[in-house]
Amino acid sequence: MIKFIKEKCRLKDTRFSFGATAAIITNLALVVGLRTGEHAKISIIGGMLIIALADNISDSVGIHIYQESECLAQKEVWISTLTNFTSRLLVSLTFIACVLFLPLQLAVLVSLAWGLLLLCSISYRIARERKLSPYTAMFEHMLIALCVIFMSDFFGRLIISRFKL
Repeated sequence: MIKFIKEKCRLKDTRFSFGATAAIITNLALVVGLRTGEHAKISIIGGMLIIALADNISDSVGIHIYQESECLAQKEVWISTLTNFTSRLLVSLTFIACVLFLPLQLAVLVSLAWGLLLLCSISYRIARERKLSPYTAMFEHMLIALCVIFMSDFFGRLIISRFKL
């Protein structure tokens, strides 16, 4: 019975962690990559809304179809799909609020701090549950996120300078 409960909890963490992690890294990349452009705040908020809805639906459908191909129970497939969609939407909305209500430069810093804190929290929780070093997991996931952020910054600056956006 305990193993069954633990497996159910693991599945819930898995559903949440995938959607939340995707939203964190994607929104951070967008905030950093577009922050220097003309009308940056409007562009960032528009991009985040697209991520929160269209990209989120696309990923959720992808997960849904993948899990169906794995022959999971229909109820499990729908729970995973809806949990992924909801976690991504909620995390994206927190980043949208930062950009909407704060001056842009402060919003970028707050978004970076918030996103990296969320990512570390998820990494820590998963590593502890798996009885692994949480600091190694946090470092690994932070390194990946920072690579994405730095690439977004580089390409954002390049595109904006090249096209004078």
